[in-house]
Amino acid sequence: MNEALPDLAAMAAFGARVAALLRAGDVVALSGSLGAGKTTLARAIIAACGHGGEVPSPTFTILETYPECAPPLVHADFYRLARPAEAEELGLDDYREGAALIAEWPDRAGGFDREPGCLSIILQPAEDPGGGGRTAIVRGGEAWLGRMP
Repeated sequence: MNEALPDLAAMAAFGARVAALLRAGDVVALSGSLGAGKTTLARAIIAACGHGGEVPSPTFTILETYPECAPPLVHADFYRLARPAEAEELGLDDYREGAALIAEWPDRAGGFDREPGCLSIILQPAEDPGGGGRTAIVRGGEAWLGRMP
């Protein structure tokens, strides 16, 4: 399914729809080029799950946690990983216990698309080059059947 995201308001609304459907154990795998809007969408999801404060980009920390959210969230940016095994070395599985994971650059952590609870979102520039905005290409794993945003 494709979702047109012409502006920040559309991105926030889409993030809120994703957040409303999230369950502990889910993964929202955000892919796209640098500047595609992955962190913007992650921030919209985190805010819609109940976090009222600042949402720093986890580019340097790699992992940020939001235990107060419903469901609890882990926001990860795997851009700096040199190999997928580094995600394991970070203790990612421990952080994910009882939480949903929002993963930027998921391929650098080995990908999550084989997990039934993975919602893969690829952000790319909208087809109309003059119109701006983005398009989200959304695919859900088995656990997302019947609850796609």
